[in-house]
Amino acid sequence: MGYLHEGHLSLVRRAREENDVVFVSVFVNPTQFGPNEDFARYPRDMQRDLALLEAEKVDAVFAPDSGEMYVEGFSTYVEVEGLSSSFEGAIRPRHFRGVATVVSKLFNIIRPDYAYFGQKDAQQAAVLRRMVKDLNLDVTIVPCPIIREEDGLAASSRNIYLGEEERKAAVLLYQALLAGLQLWQGGEKNPEVITGKMKEVMQHPLISLDYAAVVCEDDFSLVNEATEKDLLIIAAKVGTTRLIDNMHLLSKGRGGVTVTL
Repeated sequence: MGYLHEGHLSLVRRAREENDVVFVSVFVNPTQFGPNEDFARYPRDMQRDLALLEAEKVDAVFAPDSGEMYVEGFSTYVEVEGLSSSFEGAIRPRHFRGVATVVSKLFNIIRPDYAYFGQKDAQQAAVLRRMVKDLNLDVTIVPCPIIREEDGLAASSRNIYLGEEERKAAVLLYQALLAGLQLWQGGEKNPEVITGKMKEVMQHPLISLDYAAVVCEDDFSLVNEATEKDLLIIAAKVGTTRLIDNMHLLSKGRGGVTVTL
């Protein structure tokens, strides 16, 4: 959705390495924002974005306006049932309907062979994988690692909203994920114990926790026993800024944290 950061640019670089032609779409999609969310103030700087993309040697930028994507009388939507109703879907009703609709439109317009998405929006990626499979779309979804700042905070366009004290508190999302991962690596398999530790780390006067959970990456169902195939997920408001993050539960020696910048 623009206001590009290193997370976005890492997708561009991966796409450039693996393909002959790279398109980038930049579109702040109104249908994935709820009535009380930040659509109007979502950060935008198209000239800055175009300069960054030119430096990365992308072949084309697709930057439509809302009227082009949603013509007068628009009434057709794509909805992935089940996956779209939990966690982010429960807190942001119709969010994933907006995501699935706009991405299906982008795929139909551009007809890509591969589409690169950041792992930070893990539930979104799961929704889109399901959509592609169910609708027999001829495109491969390529998940890419989360890019983090030096202290571990996941790169996000919304980080610009954070004040100084909020920015210090925001790193607790990452620290909570690490605490859960370390507990699992120490032998704990009970999701309630793992998430209990994550919630403990998140206790801070500036933070309002939305959820902390251990889920199956494919369908975001809650698990009875945490395994290396599963995902730690977390979401919280830091001040008035809502942030999400996640981390794979990976076996010892395989790592699992990508920290750059």
